[in-house]
Amino acid sequence: MLKQRQHAAENLARRLFATEEAFDQAICKMADLAGYMPVARTNAHLSAVVGQDAISQAAETLTALVRARGQLIATHNRLAETRDQIGLQAMAMGSGDMKPPIAQNKDDEKIVTLAEHVA
Repeated sequence: MLKQRQHAAENLARRLFATEEAFDQAICKMADLAGYMPVARTNAHLSAVVGQDAISQAAETLTALVRARGQLIATHNRLAETRDQIGLQAMAMGSGDMKPPIAQNKDDEKIVTLAEHVA
């Protein structure tokens, strides 16, 4: 029975970590998009009023993603409590080295480059 619980917890943890990583990637992508919109407008020599609604919508989308990530973290914490309730305290899922590393993405460099262009 303990092995079944451990197996289920490990499978659940993998899905949780993948979801957390996907949220982080989505936030980074959305921030990149929102941050580039004014740069694109400037590069196209357009008035500041052009695309303002799109920039506002992108900012709202980014905010919604960040809020949703907070809910996912709350879910993570509840799952940790559940792990303890079912006797798997020794499994350090979700803390320390158990989390999968986030792969360095070439898109991360674009965000840095974007910040340099904006500054």
